[in-house]
Amino acid sequence: MFPMRAVKHWPQWSQGASLADVARMVEQAGFEGFSMSEHPYPDKEWLAQGGHHAFDPFVSLSFAAAATTRIQVMTYILVSGYRSPYLTAKSAASLDLLSGGRFTLGTGAGYLKSEFDALHADFGRRGALLDEAIDAWKATWIGDEHRGPEFGVSDHIALPLPLTPGGPPVWIGGNSAAAQRRVVEVADGWMPMAASGEMATITRARPLEDVGTLGEWIVDVNKRRAELGRGPADVSFVPFEASLLAGGDCGAFCSAVRPQLATYAEAGVTWITIEPTSRSLSDFRVDVDTLASQLIHR
Repeated sequence: MFPMRAVKHWPQWSQGASLADVARMVEQAGFEGFSMSEHPYPDKEWLAQGGHHAFDPFVSLSFAAAATTRIQVMTYILVSGYRSPYLTAKSAASLDLLSGGRFTLGTGAGYLKSEFDALHADFGRRGALLDEAIDAWKATWIGDEHRGPEFGVSDHIALPLPLTPGGPPVWIGGNSAAAQRRVVEVADGWMPMAASGEMATITRARPLEDVGTLGEWIVDVNKRRAELGRGPADVSFVPFEASLLAGGDCGAFCSAVRPQLATYAEAGVTWITIEPTSRSLSDFRVDVDTLASQLIHR
């Protein structure tokens, strides 16, 4: 995951490099994906309490995709309710096609009410609107029309279609029962999030504080998918050991998480997501090399 702290200070952090340079560095190190968060208009109080700014995900991931040939580019996560589902479908199809089928749409209902309000988005109905938005995306990506109650439109079509048949993979972020239901029924992957009881209250999610609980959740989700004739979901997870990155010590993080990788895999995790806290591009280069040498090429 692109270091979110770098966005606010990009001119200084980047040291004259481009985002394309950053993406190439990640690909050359051996990583499989490059992801961006989304916060178009956060409030100052949330930022003061540890929130973060973000690049526009489709603009920034386009730079990353154009500069690379192999890695998947991902939204982690895009808040569906911030925009029309047809604008999302168009952006996603465009990026999927132009990247050669390397886009994954990570999405979620969102939790920051102040940002919904600032964008004139419907916070109270965000869950139901996300459900219908996913249906609208999938219909649009096959050249069909969506007939739902909120977004139903007839006699319209969006071309070109995405390169990936049926559209890019959709991964759902969040720990809620509704998030898990979406993974079971309509999505391709899941991004559960480690959360203490306090953090769970802030993000309106269920607490997730250990690998055992994570494994139980994944088993349940995949069992329910199997009952619908669907295979196991991809599961991307920021490891519990990620708190060690807060101090900027990638070595300590690697030493802690490396022995746990097999445990995460046994729990059903298929992707480990890492967000370095690098204070500059020079530090990022060192951190990426450390992560690659100790985790990817272990």
